[in-house]
Amino acid sequence: MTVDLARDGDVATLTIRRPEAMNALNSETLGELRGRLEELAAGDARAVVVTGAGDRAFVAGADIKEMSEKSVLEAHEYARLGQRCAALLEEMPAATIAAINGFALGGGCELALACDVRYASSRAKLGQPEINLGLIPGWGGTQRLARTAGLGVAKELILTGRTIDAEEALRYGVVNAVYAPEELMERALETARLIASKSPVAVAAAKQAANRALQADQAGNLNHEASLFAALFATEDAKEGMSAFADKREPRFHGR
Repeated sequence: MTVDLARDGDVATLTIRRPEAMNALNSETLGELRGRLEELAAGDARAVVVTGAGDRAFVAGADIKEMSEKSVLEAHEYARLGQRCAALLEEMPAATIAAINGFALGGGCELALACDVRYASSRAKLGQPEINLGLIPGWGGTQRLARTAGLGVAKELILTGRTIDAEEALRYGVVNAVYAPEELMERALETARLIASKSPVAVAAAKQAANRALQADQAGNLNHEASLFAALFATEDAKEGMSAFADKREPRFHGR
């Protein structure tokens, strides 16, 4: 197994484990990652932390040796598999948090961009260097990097293949915060536990609404937001949350 899944209550931790290859993703590992993500998307975890084994890499990218031998059809299938993994991170009901503990390049950067929250070690390096191979990002990087950092920054990084450090990534909004390497996982888990204490149905609705923010038209998005907002009034969690506020106590959410 090259993708470990651990649970601590409502928080799951997903660790990509190919340290000898700096956690680069070959087809086998990527397929395993998809399976783990599908399991989490269908399960009851309320928050998921994604990281890489060791302290050198989150995911150093795709396995270039394997990738170089693919045909056009195989490359398309590989791109769709990577895009499926990214979509699961972005769309699953649970909140997803990337703990970027080292190199997050190519597909690694794309997987991190698909997470709801991104925390980086001060030693982290991020980038989309595919242009240096005569390629472009294929797992959503052209879209998510532009939506995260702005079109100008995204084009510069993608067209030059330049790698940026954690502080530059923070300035561009590519990551939410930067921590010392020894603090990174605890900070990520701290945020995961905080989100896991909220109503899971409200978290899922918030993700769904926010994911549309830079897509479609604002009027349609506002109508969608209002519909989700109203639907939550039929849930036990909303009734509990408002009752707890009135009673000046902490709410107890059960995901219903």
